[in-house]
Amino acid sequence: MHVWEEAVTDGAPRVGIGFDTHPWAQEARPLWLGGVRFDDDPGLAGHSDGDVVCHAIADAVLGAAAQGDLGRHFPDDDPAHAGITGTELLERTLEIAGRSGFAVSSCDTTVICGRPSIVPRSEDMRSSLANALGISLDAVSVKATRPEGLGLTGDGVGCMAVVVLT
Repeated sequence: MHVWEEAVTDGAPRVGIGFDTHPWAQEARPLWLGGVRFDDDPGLAGHSDGDVVCHAIADAVLGAAAQGDLGRHFPDDDPAHAGITGTELLERTLEIAGRSGFAVSSCDTTVICGRPSIVPRSEDMRSSLANALGISLDAVSVKATRPEGLGLTGDGVGCMAVVVLT
């Protein structure tokens, strides 16, 4: 058994931080953020669907549960994970955390991008994420900021996420 597979819950809340970024895809593919499809924008490159919001949240869940990171559980060179959706990745990550006795109680995200505009779809994203995480809508926050030319996400989209597990 690896250290990250041992049960670690002691009943105290645990906090995890996640971050992910993907560049714009060279080929035509849909853009997915927080489990929501943005039809008027190009997609992000990646072995999966490139959903940086779901990936950042999943990494935060794994971190809070002391269960490693996405690359350990879902390596990008494993064909079994090719094209996996962000919400499916979240659901599988919740199973990993659940085996250690944890469940998500709240989630806060900040999407970092020059485009698309997140605000018009933030409620759709909150609903999708609440559903995938199995928590109430009022426990999910989706915010956005622009990198203001600082190059924080390169030529793509990034996301920071914080989750609380209980």
